[in-house]
Amino acid sequence: MSTTMIKTRQTEKEINGVRTQVICTEFSNYIFIVLTQYGKIGTLVSVTPESKSSDVSMPMFTTKVLMGKDEPLTHVCAKNLATCVSQEAGNRPVLLGLALKDSSIEAVKLMRDLIKSCQVW
Repeated sequence: MSTTMIKTRQTEKEINGVRTQVICTEFSNYIFIVLTQYGKIGTLVSVTPESKSSDVSMPMFTTKVLMGKDEPLTHVCAKNLATCVSQEAGNRPVLLGLALKDSSIEAVKLMRDLIKSCQVW
């Protein structure tokens, strides 16, 4: 029986005065990221690259809220945070847990850097 190690990394940082935690886990078919400022998973969003995009280097992404509040801002944040992860991970889907107090553009950019610092893909 072969066992596969699941790669997980986590870190935390204060972003605009709010303690922000990120946990990144790599599974064989997707990347799971929890980004929280509340200490819980929050809204669960699936971010999936579209294979029917004509330009393979810049795939289109579909976001779908699986659990939690389905709001336009959630989709914008999820796409912004997960697109680069998916592309760097060979266009694998990303499952993203978001629980944010601060979803300003500046905060999201800092959170994207925080996610990259926990790279497991």
